[in-house]
Amino acid sequence: MCFCVCLPQSESLVVCDVDDELLKKLKAFRFRKQTNNAAIIMKIDKDRQVVILEEEHEDISLDDLKEELPERQPRFIVYSYKYEHDDGRVSYPLCFIFSSPAGCKMEQQMMYAGSKHRLVKAADLSKVFEVRNTEDLSEEWLREKLGFFG
Repeated sequence: MCFCVCLPQSESLVVCDVDDELLKKLKAFRFRKQTNNAAIIMKIDKDRQVVILEEEHEDISLDDLKEELPERQPRFIVYSYKYEHDDGRVSYPLCFIFSSPAGCKMEQQMMYAGSKHRLVKAADLSKVFEVRNTEDLSEEWLREKLGFFG
């Protein structure tokens, strides 16, 4: 049995475009040579309805990263993580993290949720995670999530 949820016209799902400069930045980030943890934090420019770069961070831990995120506003993050496997191998997965804290305005949540897939596809990312409480954002949390990828 299927259910259809119809939203009033004023609450239709908005899918934002991705800024061209941001796409270039994400491509360069994918091929970066550094071996430290780094992050690109993105937000939606509500007026232009475009996903834009907010901040870039080099050599940032997840503990420091969560301090950079707003408590009550969603954000998209691409995080390059130095992942040391149990067998001694080291890899550098690019992780897409959608931070959607409880208490966000419904309009914001819908705009970010509607735009997430387009951004993930444009950035060609496969390790996609969501966090509802920024306090949960930790190395232990990420290692657990990455464990599913082998």
